[in-house]
Amino acid sequence: MSHTPHELTEEFPDMVEKMHALKTSDAHFSKMYEEYHQLNRAIHRAETNVEPMEDLAEGEMRKKRAALKDEIYAYLKEKA
Repeated sequence: MSHTPHELTEEFPDMVEKMHALKTSDAHFSKMYEEYHQLNRAIHRAETNVEPMEDLAEGEMRKKRAALKDEIYAYLKEKA
């Protein structure tokens, strides 16, 4: 288990400028980005026991984060 937050800017460093532009100009992308950020922070808080939760719940959140990251990546590629 990693205690390092999976920030989108670290996951997709070559797309930082594109993400910034889309956050300000594309409501759908902005919503996905914010949802990922909130979910990522919740997972990080659970991993570091700031807000502990059951393993099953944490696992489900991880699956949702992975799916959302895939969706964001596909969206970024589509808009490239």
